[in-house]
Amino acid sequence: MDIVYISDLKIDTIIGIYEWEREVRQTISLDLEMGTDIRQAAATDDIQYTLNYKAVSKCLIDFIEDSEFLLVETMAEQVAEIVREEFKVPWLRLRIGKPGAIRGARDVGIVIERGSFGSENMEPGEQC
Repeated sequence: MDIVYISDLKIDTIIGIYEWEREVRQTISLDLEMGTDIRQAAATDDIQYTLNYKAVSKCLIDFIEDSEFLLVETMAEQVAEIVREEFKVPWLRLRIGKPGAIRGARDVGIVIERGSFGSENMEPGEQC
């Protein structure tokens, strides 16, 4: 399996449990690794046979900007579900950071992995 990734995608959203966090948009940082098979795309030089990271990014930006979350964990699970279902991704690793949440720390957040890594019989992802 190959990995298509998106690194440090910045998205503004409402996230947090404190009253002040519910009133102001905060920037989260998203890193996403997605398992796929790039061989047909490489052989044909045709984007229809690969996982389109621009389509994934647009889908996630639209979803996260239009949503509100109390917990980073909730956002992570929902993002993982969208990527796996909409883009037919069998495995992913997602890191969501919330910069500035803790004084003295550059970033806090969560890393999750969902699915199984190693399937050789995968179809390229679809668009959201």
